[in-house]
Amino acid sequence: MTTLTTVFAKEGNANVNAVCDEAATFSAEDWNAWSEAVQRKILMNYRLTFLADSWVNWCPVLGTVLANDEIKDGVSERGGHPVEQKLMRQWSMRISAYAERLLKGLNEVDFSDSLKEQQRNWIGKSQGASVQFTLEGRDDKIEVFTTRPDTIFGVTFMVLAPEHELVDQITTDDNKAAIAEYKTKAAAKTERDRQANVKDITGQFTGAYALHPFTGEKVQIWIGEYVLASYGTGAVMAVPAGDQRDYDFAKHFGIDIPNIFEGKDISEAAYTDKDAVLANSDFLNNLPVKQSIVKAIEAYRSKRLWKR
Repeated sequence: MTTLTTVFAKEGNANVNAVCDEAATFSAEDWNAWSEAVQRKILMNYRLTFLADSWVNWCPVLGTVLANDEIKDGVSERGGHPVEQKLMRQWSMRISAYAERLLKGLNEVDFSDSLKEQQRNWIGKSQGASVQFTLEGRDDKIEVFTTRPDTIFGVTFMVLAPEHELVDQITTDDNKAAIAEYKTKAAAKTERDRQANVKDITGQFTGAYALHPFTGEKVQIWIGEYVLASYGTGAVMAVPAGDQRDYDFAKHFGIDIPNIFEGKDISEAAYTDKDAVLANSDFLNNLPVKQSIVKAIEAYRSKRLWKR
């Protein structure tokens, strides 16, 4: 941190190449004029371990945060007390800053293949792009991270985590009661339970719409417990033709499932392999996956929709 503060004091952060949260560019004059408290807050964006608000399993009766393993059927194993999801300030680790080093290091240790795979899943490195969707009638945008930016023309709806900061703001009056009830039920479940429960398909329409970044068509915005606020941006662009969970969700709620893969049958299930040629995808038609991803990201950049 001492090295970083020295750079900030001399030239600001415009030329700093470091993994950090999105931060506004500032000059040396700005830095030197800020109070120590403001400087500490800025530095928190660059730390490998940092304070942040994140969702935890909170047991009010025990007055403590519980691990997933300490919860069974929505109550604490110790005493059987109710557990809820709560946003709390705590220390976190910026794994993205050294994920590649961790992954490479696994090749050098004498662990079993199964344990190494568990570690890779914990590190959770993904390659893709963050795309912004404009909300109909609002200035707000919803950011989603996707490993398949080429499937953008297969998006027919979006799903937000029930805890997403925009849910209450965008929900229409007709849907407020149903959304509130759904959020209460989701808050009583652990993240593990929400991810593991693939048989029961649940969700609630907010009444709001996003606008497709290329076609301008309206995209329904739902909330669903299988999307976690603590993972990625807490929002997904649903491509039911290419993702089985999105497919099941769309089938259950009667949402369109356009086929964007040439010659592939999606009448019974999504097509999840990455060897298809795209169709019904405008400027991405007739392109294989690798080429379509590159071309899609170029298009995102030109429209200033792409973030990384």
